[in-house]
Order: sequence, then C-alpha cells, then structure tokens
Amino acid sequence: MDIQLTEEQELLRSSLQRLLRDQYDFEARRKIVASEEGWSRTHWNSFAEMGLLAAPFSEAVGGLGGGAVATMIVMQEFGRNLVVEPFLETVVLAGGLIEDAGSEAQREDYLPPIMAGESIWALAWTEGHSRYDLNNVGTTAKNAEGGYVLNGAKAAVIGAPWADKLIVSARTSGHQRDREGISLFVVDRQSAGVHLQSFQTIDGRRAAEILLKDVHVLASALLGERGKGLAALEACRDRAIAALCAEATGAMTELNAATLEYTKTRKQFGVPLGTFQVLQHRMVDMFIALEEATSLMQHLNLTLAANEPNGSKLASGAKSKIGNAAKFVGEQAIQLHGGMGMSDELNVGHYFKRISSINIQFGDPTYHLMRYARAS
Repeated sequence: MDIQLTEEQELLRSSLQRLLRDQYDFEARRKIVASEEGWSRTHWNSFAEMGLLAAPFSEAVGGLGGGAVATMIVMQEFGRNLVVEPFLETVVLAGGLIEDAGSEAQREDYLPPIMAGESIWALAWTEGHSRYDLNNVGTTAKNAEGGYVLNGAKAAVIGAPWADKLIVSARTSGHQRDREGISLFVVDRQSAGVHLQSFQTIDGRRAAEILLKDVHVLASALLGERGKGLAALEACRDRAIAALCAEATGAMTELNAATLEYTKTRKQFGVPLGTFQVLQHRMVDMFIALEEATSLMQHLNLTLAANEPNGSKLASGAKSKIGNAAKFVGEQAIQLHGGMGMSDELNVGHYFKRISSINIQFGDPTYHLMRYARAS
C-alpha cells in the first residue's frame, strides 16, 4: 500500500521536514534531552505556529481536519528525527480523548490551548499491577460534596513532569478488573495531593510515578459519562498505536539509511562492507521489513480515519507485526555498525532505544499477538 497524499498533506510533510532538518538535527536533539526540562518550549511553539498541534482535530472544534492521516505524517517525521516533545501525549492521547468523550464546554475550554501550544497534557492510565489491561484500575474516585476524591497511584506516566493537566482513569464503581465503572477525570498537576516522582526514560523522555492522595476535583472534571470511560480509553489506545507505528516506521527509515551509508564507507579487508554478499542480504531483509511495516501502518491509519469495523483488531495486528519488524531492523543496524552502534555519539543506538520504548507502550508485540488471536 502507498497512500497518495493530497496537496495539503504533502505541504504539511515538506514543511515539517524542512523545519526539522534546519532546527532539529541530532546534536540539537541531544542538547534538548540533556537540558533541565528535557524538552524545548521553543520548538513546541514552532510546532503550534505551523499548525501541527491543530492538524489532527476536526474543523468542528477549531482544528484543521487532518485526522489520523495528519497524525501519521507528523509522527512519521518525528520518528525520523527522534523528536521528544509531547505531541503524542498532549495532542493524540489527551486531545483525542477530550474531542471524543468531552462535553461541548470541555472541548471549548481545553482544546484551544492545546492547539495553540499553551497547555501540555498527559494521560495517566497505567498502574503497577495493570500490565497493559485498560480495565485493571485500582485508583478510586469517591463521591464528595461538589465532586470527587481520588486516591491511588499511576505508573510510568510519559510526559507527566511537563504536563499542566492530567487525564486520570479511576474506578467509580465495581471491582478492580470490571469493564464497567471506570471514569476519566481532568486533574490539575499542581492540585493538592498530587505527588510526582519524575525520572528519565531510556529513550531520553521524561516520565513520573504519580501518587494521588485525597485529590479533590469538581464534578465538572469528569470527562465523558460516569462509569463508561473504558470505551473511550480503548478508542484512544487504537489511535495511539497507529501514531506509534508511524513513529516506528520513521525511525526504521533512518536506521536503514544510516546503515546503508555506513556499509558503503566503512572498509574491512580493504573493501567496503557493503560489497560482502551476506551483509547485502541482511540489508535487503531490513528494507523488506520496513516496506511491510509501512504498508501495514498506512492501512491501519486509513482504516481508523474511515471508522471502518475491526480497526481495533487491526491495531493489535499492526502493533505486533511492526514492533517485531522495528526490533529486527534496530538489531541489524547495531550489529552492522559494530561496537560503535550503541555509543552515545552515534544516532543508531538512540533510534534503537526509542523503538524499544515504543514496543512496550500500550502493549508489547506478544500482548497484541494474543489480543489479535482472541479477536479472530
């Protein structure tokens, strides 16, 4: 499959490529990751000025109407350049949930600041015991005068140290693994009772363990219908998987290009590595893995954009297939670069670390293979 982009979509891609080429090369990215904040507000504002943060949202809420295909274009280019800014966390996850499940008042309050680059969000759904199951929720939300009181803990919340607001999944009724009774709440990160223990992830991003202790929120903080948040989370997961798959193929593209260039210039026994037939076979396998992954990724994004049935099943199939393909390409790239492949000075190891992180977000390949089999 090869998507034929419209003129507007091609313009989005070329403009983003030019911006990242000029301002977000590998050395600039290393400085951003090493900074105290770990991300660049200057680049985030540039993304907003370009319209990237508004691109996926529908025109009805003030967006540019690009949908899943716009997200795919942005994430693929971000994957090629190892962009660390929280586009996935703020726009795809939180923004998608607000547009999908929020009331009209919530959309009007929350989405414009997101699209303008003025508000950073994170989704807090994972818990230490939950593995990848969205319905395994131990955090509770009890009725209180004028709203709710939240208690519990969330694990490895990507982007939380940067966030102004969190979307927290909590149980308003039922038992820990019930599908019913899960609700979503908007929580200000500076609220009393919200405690963060921040850390840096292996791919250079920032995350946090979050403890919620008697956190009071107003009734208006409830996002969507009480006790019906799981369906919104599952739809959010499918969108996230499509975006992560696009990012993975972008990273794979750069790994293939870097490996090809290296084998053309690095000499062994007086000749370039690329002249050895066995290494040529490896690079052909890497190329085939990328082409298959790209085709599947595009198919998934088009399916979600068209709201076709079985999109969730396809998302699991893509997460498993593309995850294994990306791991293969990363491993081959490192091996063909030799020991320097994992050195901090070379970008190959950084791409592999990002691929490894993508593989465990919202479910690893084995988890989604089993989920795909159960859906068959």
